[in-house]
Amino acid sequence: MAVNSFREDEFMENTDKKKIFRRLFSYLLEYKWILMAVLVCMGLTIAISLINPLLIEEAIDHYIADSDLEGLGKLGIFALALNLLFIFLVKIRMYVMSVVSNKILLRIRQDLYEHIQTLSFSFFDSRPTGKILARIIGDVNSLKDVLVNVVTTLLPEFVTVLGVVIIMLIKDWRLALASLSTIPIMMGGIWFVQKASHRRWQIFRKKSSNLNAYVHEDIAGMRVVQSFGAEGETREIFGRLTDEHRQSFVDAVTYADLFGPVIDFCWGIGAMMLYLVGVRFLGFEKVSVGLLVAFGTYINMFWKPIMNLSNFYNNLITNLTAAERIFDILDTEADIVDAPDVKELPEIKGRVEFSHVSFTYDKGTPAETKVLSDVSFAAKPGETIALVGPTGAGKTTIVNLISRFYDIEDGKILVDGYDVAKVSIRSLRQQMGIMTQDNFIFHGTIRENILYGKLDATEEEMLMAARAVNAHEFIMKLEKGYDTELKEHGAGLSIGQRQLIAFARTMISMPKILILDEATSSIDTHTELLVQKGIEALLAGRTSFVIAHRLSTIQNADRIFVIDQGGILEQGTPTELMEKKGAYYNLYMAQFAGLQ
Repeated sequence: MAVNSFREDEFMENTDKKKIFRRLFSYLLEYKWILMAVLVCMGLTIAISLINPLLIEEAIDHYIADSDLEGLGKLGIFALALNLLFIFLVKIRMYVMSVVSNKILLRIRQDLYEHIQTLSFSFFDSRPTGKILARIIGDVNSLKDVLVNVVTTLLPEFVTVLGVVIIMLIKDWRLALASLSTIPIMMGGIWFVQKASHRRWQIFRKKSSNLNAYVHEDIAGMRVVQSFGAEGETREIFGRLTDEHRQSFVDAVTYADLFGPVIDFCWGIGAMMLYLVGVRFLGFEKVSVGLLVAFGTYINMFWKPIMNLSNFYNNLITNLTAAERIFDILDTEADIVDAPDVKELPEIKGRVEFSHVSFTYDKGTPAETKVLSDVSFAAKPGETIALVGPTGAGKTTIVNLISRFYDIEDGKILVDGYDVAKVSIRSLRQQMGIMTQDNFIFHGTIRENILYGKLDATEEEMLMAARAVNAHEFIMKLEKGYDTELKEHGAGLSIGQRQLIAFARTMISMPKILILDEATSSIDTHTELLVQKGIEALLAGRTSFVIAHRLSTIQNADRIFVIDQGGILEQGTPTELMEKKGAYYNLYMAQFAGLQ
């Protein structure tokens, strides 16, 4: 999969707008009974709004013309009561739809977040974190107005327009046709505007995503930026991205703002045609003053909803791109999924076997890289296997394949005789512990960070894990001990202390298979000696794979695999490999000479 950065716009295939529209509003169906009540409220408000012009016509042509003040007063009281009811129903409708829309946004965001957690490493490898966040936060928030307006604007305004047209045709079809003569012009103008507008809103969303990705990356790497005095360069990049973001917004809004002028032009011409036909061609002998005033009100009632509908359509075009981006992720299938006939992996002893395994990154793309070719080995339960070799040789790939973070190209990987592709991912990873050189520390207490490895662990289990990796001593020296609140990424602790907490988190899970990927590289030599003692005690009876560049840390390994050229160049105990004077011997002597 090609890697996308903040410098590049995300690629998205053209999607069917109707399909996106239907899919988005399918979320409303979960609240169909609430929406039915809202529709009843809307039906009443529409009826009241349609009755108002008829009341005006009645007042002018009958009560005012006949000087019937008593009847006019009664009609006025009736109209006032109707419109007070109208205001009450509108408020209720708006409140209910606000509640429903927020619940739907919560559901969409939850669906998106849960789906992202199922996606494979290849998904996260191919795009910046900031671009993923832009979809979870910004794009989801953009849908609120659309969800609210589809009920509070689209349906009532459409029914209002339909009702107005029917009443106008019944009252006088000639005036109706004159008033609505500009509809073809309006439809052509709106089609042109939405076509150009939608394309530009897609560009705007992509530029927003680029800016979000860069800000996230820059803040995460602020120590490096300040260490190298690169503030000027980052300021220049940020300025360029904000300029692109601003210009894309201006381009989109320029076209989106054409909706209003198109409607206003057609509205004005339609009103002119009404009075021209009514007064000049038909005359007052055929058209009463009340009817002409009523038609004037109806034409406003026709074009105002049209304006609202165009604003809704504009809003829809603006935010439909957000829905496209959300469903783009929801439709992204995970590369690593459980097979249909998957089984639960029972409690294992820890035997791991590779049988003629081959693996290629980004297979079928220009970035295709073959890392492993026909690799076979077997690790016995409780055996410690050390993996050494040059950077990029495939050491981390091997341990990632054991955890099934990627699927292999050829061959089989067996754990206690079970093919890892045929057991559930959860049951496999629950029995594994993985430690890297860059372990993440969550915002929260030390206790919460350690218990993350086993949420139902007892206090005794937590303390035992912390003591085993020699973390207990430094934790107890802190003011609040295990209840010390940690900042994001463990800021305030040394690298070694953060690593010890991560060790305790891994150890509390009591894994059957333990993977240490450069896990002690960030710890000073004194601390490493303490940790090694804890690890040795805890690894008893557990299969472990240790990746290390410092060869001095793996002298107690049962076997060492030298990984290079797509496979295992040589393997054996440290003593056997030194006596062999092959690849491992050369690595060891080069490192020893470098230290001297």
